[in-house]
Amino acid sequence: MSSSISRFLSCAVLLSSCPAASHAQNTEAKAPPVLDVHVHAMELNSPGAAPMCPNTSKFTASDPKGKEEPFGWVKEQCTPALYPSRPGEYMKDVLAEMERLNVTAVVFGDPKSVQKWKDAAPARIIPGTSFQNGMAPGQRVALEELRRDFTSGGFKVMGEIGLQYEGISPSDPSVDAYFALAEELDIPVAIHMGTGGSGRANVIMPKFRGSMGDPLLLEELLARHPKLRVQVMHAGYPMIDNMLTLLEANSHVYVDVAGLIWSYPIKEVNRYIERLVDAGFEDRVMFGTDQLIWPKLMAYSISIIQNADYLTPQQKRDLLYNNAARFLRWDAAQGQ
Repeated sequence: MSSSISRFLSCAVLLSSCPAASHAQNTEAKAPPVLDVHVHAMELNSPGAAPMCPNTSKFTASDPKGKEEPFGWVKEQCTPALYPSRPGEYMKDVLAEMERLNVTAVVFGDPKSVQKWKDAAPARIIPGTSFQNGMAPGQRVALEELRRDFTSGGFKVMGEIGLQYEGISPSDPSVDAYFALAEELDIPVAIHMGTGGSGRANVIMPKFRGSMGDPLLLEELLARHPKLRVQVMHAGYPMIDNMLTLLEANSHVYVDVAGLIWSYPIKEVNRYIERLVDAGFEDRVMFGTDQLIWPKLMAYSISIIQNADYLTPQQKRDLLYNNAARFLRWDAAQGQ
């Protein structure tokens, strides 16, 4: 389980705010295909998980003299709320949603957990795994073990790489051998960049550093490995100027909007995505959810793109499918 999962599990007990206007979910009998490039191979619900309202209206401050909650999303009732699955039914529920919505997803986690998802839905799962071994900072998978995962184990993407939660730059030499392996094997890498902690990283993740999520920290890594394909998770939010600078300078870099798409006020979400598109990088923005806990989160997140009035129909198709298919070199027939 990655540190980013821990970040959201710590927020699972909240019931925060969401926009007054609800977003229509895709209910067509045969929806157009969607590629979700950021899903987690969870198996169990978080104990005590409560309904969640996406697109919080604000993040609240806390006082170090008192008991500080692990999340900063404002607590307000909302309609509709997203509900967790019943115990033991999460994977089944998410896979049913993927079938209904015609979604193929890159699913990240330890190899055994990801394989369970792949076995349950072979045509809809693109397996991903990383060199970070669980949640303990500094724990690494052996290089040759990771090589086997990608050469004979069927894994297609190296991620989620959450070095920011260890306070480490993605260009740190201590992990360079793993990125060299990805470049050698022509495997794309998915790296957590931007913010984390739902407004309370200082409370629950003492090693996390916002500065280590700066997209420009990837430049030295990319210079050392010029053929490396990089997926900047969470689109480097909120560091838009540095994100655009990196995209301008490096044509092998794409971004995903996962997590961002439902964790922040809706006006801010749309403004950030629109800025990426308006800057001319519409062919490098990929859809993702950071799917965990709440099965309907995927449909809700898709609806954000579908209802974006600043995107043309072609741009919506590109964000929801075409850009990721190009980045991953994905042919739908591979999943059959």
